[in-house]
Amino acid sequence: MRSGEVKRRTNETDIAVSLVLDGTGKAEISSGVGFFDHMLNLFARHSLIDLKVAVTGDTHIDDHHSVEDTGIALGEALRQALGDKKGIRRYADIHLPMDETLTRVAIDVSGRPFLVFRTRFEAQKIGSFDTELVREFFQAFAMNAGITLHVETLYGDNAHHIAESCFKGLARALRHALEVDPREGGRVPSTKGAL
Repeated sequence: MRSGEVKRRTNETDIAVSLVLDGTGKAEISSGVGFFDHMLNLFARHSLIDLKVAVTGDTHIDDHHSVEDTGIALGEALRQALGDKKGIRRYADIHLPMDETLTRVAIDVSGRPFLVFRTRFEAQKIGSFDTELVREFFQAFAMNAGITLHVETLYGDNAHHIAESCFKGLARALRHALEVDPREGGRVPSTKGAL
């Protein structure tokens, strides 16, 4: 079973993340940040990754540390679950529509972390959630998962829809990139023989 579990404790957060890549999208999420819980729930559902996230953070200051550190822990758990990456499809991309919004997400599960994030929010907040934290999560996740990740919102107006299209796009692209390709025959999808 491709699974990962990470516990991460700092002076700012105490986080436990566990996931199963070949799941059904079950989620148990408690981050202390309502909108972020919503994003992680839909991430699990659309990626079909079974996901448990429990966060205690210094949200009396703001949500930054809880969101960023969850991205770190989730990325580490994904990397752990992938192991040597034998047999995966590796690449995937999707155009994800959310009402008036369209976001493109492209992934290479390469072992070489990089993020290109071309998404802008006109609003600074979605409820009490700082929209700049969407990028912070994606940055932390990509760096710690070891993936190359490109996210670009081609157009959109509603901040909630923009954020949701980014998280759903990531989920759907990961779902395809992490699938085992029977034609690979258990090989690492690289001419180098390792990722």
